[in-house]
Amino acid sequence: MSFSISGKTAIVTGAANGIGLAIARHFADRGANVMCADMDEKRLADELGDMPDDANIRYFAGDLRQRLTIANLISATIDAFDQIDILVNASRQVMETDALDPEDTSVNDLFQQNVMTPLRLSQQVARRMAKQNEEAGEDASRGSIVNLSSIAAHQTRPELLGYSIASAGLEQMTRSMALALAPQGIRVNAVAFGSVMSASLQSSIGSNPEWRDDIEAHTPLHRIASPTELVDAVQFLASEGAGFVTGEVMTVDGGRSLLDPVHVPAH
Repeated sequence: MSFSISGKTAIVTGAANGIGLAIARHFADRGANVMCADMDEKRLADELGDMPDDANIRYFAGDLRQRLTIANLISATIDAFDQIDILVNASRQVMETDALDPEDTSVNDLFQQNVMTPLRLSQQVARRMAKQNEEAGEDASRGSIVNLSSIAAHQTRPELLGYSIASAGLEQMTRSMALALAPQGIRVNAVAFGSVMSASLQSSIGSNPEWRDDIEAHTPLHRIASPTELVDAVQFLASEGAGFVTGEVMTVDGGRSLLDPVHVPAH
């Protein structure tokens, strides 16, 4: 079974920087058509704006928390590449929660951004995939959705209350959507990662330099992963090589989740 994604069309959210950008570029380098989606239009233009009009990588700027924006993203992808075979929900937000502050809105904000937005986008993309499959019949490519989660779903810290709740919700959404979409042949999986040098972690380490040593000390492989180290796992789940894999959450964390969660900081 091939792990190739060449000729497939993928939407990758959160693609203006960090993990999302690494996934988008990797997919494009492997021959996929990629629509990069993010709220940060300037960063998208800086990273991808010099591409020729016929390039296999394009970008779309907008707030995917808005239903109309989701519809416009899907239309833009169809206009550019005619179909959608893969969705990678790589956009996510990390913020701290004050568990004792009833005015703290971070739990709701993180649930909306990290669960409801990928859910609504997945629903709309799945409708398009199902239509494509019906039209293509036996030649249908079916479709694959990959969500990016975190080991914070299972290993948390007090200040990560909202982020942990959202991560757990996203993983359960992955399993539930896998069951719901299985009759259409659409697979839904997730990658849960530990410490990856994303834009948010870079910012955190910049203001708390001791975090790097703390993270590395509590990771069996004793280092922080680069964004590129996640992309092969995402490609595998998106490819036909994982054609009988659905509802799974693949952990990519350098062994952190093997340790006693009480003593493992989840940055």
